[in-house]
Amino acid sequence: MNLTGLLPTLLRDPGASAAMEHVRARGFADVVGPAGVRPPLLAAAAEQRPLVVVTATGREADDLAESLRGYLPEDRADDVAVLPAWETLPHERLSPRADTVAKRLAVFRRLAHPAEGHGQAGAIRLLVMPVRALLQPVVDGLGELEPVQLEIGATADLTDVAERLSAAAYTRVDMVERRGEFAVRGGILDIFPPTEDHPLRCEFWGDEVTEIRWFAVADQRSLEIAERGLWAPPCREILLDDAVRARAAELVETLPGAVEMLDRLAAGVVVEGMESLAPVLVDRMVPVLELVPDDALLVVNEPERVRRRAHDLVATTEEFLAAAWTGAVAGGAAPIDLSAASFETFAEVREIAARRGLGWWTLSSFTQDTELASVVEPVESRV
Repeated sequence: MNLTGLLPTLLRDPGASAAMEHVRARGFADVVGPAGVRPPLLAAAAEQRPLVVVTATGREADDLAESLRGYLPEDRADDVAVLPAWETLPHERLSPRADTVAKRLAVFRRLAHPAEGHGQAGAIRLLVMPVRALLQPVVDGLGELEPVQLEIGATADLTDVAERLSAAAYTRVDMVERRGEFAVRGGILDIFPPTEDHPLRCEFWGDEVTEIRWFAVADQRSLEIAERGLWAPPCREILLDDAVRARAAELVETLPGAVEMLDRLAAGVVVEGMESLAPVLVDRMVPVLELVPDDALLVVNEPERVRRRAHDLVATTEEFLAAAWTGAVAGGAAPIDLSAASFETFAEVREIAARRGLGWWTLSSFTQDTELASVVEPVESRV
């Protein structure tokens, strides 16, 4: 349902109009109002500058993003994007799901190199993320990883496309059944991008892409034409290029607790949980807030819930590390120093926002405590 017609009525409210006047200035503001007014207020604010909206949980991020799309024109639904968090802790020897990684990489690519116009590769006006995604540092340069793109009528070498998909951590199979898989049969490429609901079938005539259709996993039958073509981001946040493989080989001698994993990585074999070694395999980890546009405004939805969730995440990580050292004292392997990938604290995130001049807005149902207000001197708007 398109609800854009409600925005002019909302903006006639004195509180809403006062909030809109402060969007360009950013700074500090505590916007107080019922939950139902937040999506249209954010949609209106996004007309002035990009927004980064932080929620307490991933479910809240998805729900808010869906609500926001209702207040945008249909052709601009892709202006809203969600940056999902890993299902695992940064140091766990478990890999996040392929669809989670691909959605994250698609967001980083759009932030670093937005395409012209609106669409799945265009600029993001409303970026929604759970606090867990906000606090976790990421590998530097993820926005430079190019997705594999194909359009009807384009020219591409099928062998080269298959090699690029393999390099992007897609698994080559005989028949595509799961996200992150692709198959080549004659002049036909089947691929299931993790960001899509259905796999795609690309037909080649020589080096020309003649048709791109969705197809059903159950019976492998082709469906309707995919008008947007193929846009397949990588499936891993660490790709086993020559530099990563060489570094893994060098670390075998210095990290005895991860010898088996490092040996396989050095041989170019994808390993479950390889993302946990990111701090020692790459040159640099960066905070997520370093990747958002310079003119963005940071908005925290239900700040007390977000702050409490952030504290719990940091505490959980410290507990796991303490347990690992306890096991080492009892004769187990000493944990690897992966502090560069640990969750940042809420205070550290706020310092980054202040340094970059991103502002700090909060959306809540209750007004801010008067003593706290005297410290941060927020601009308060009631809707």
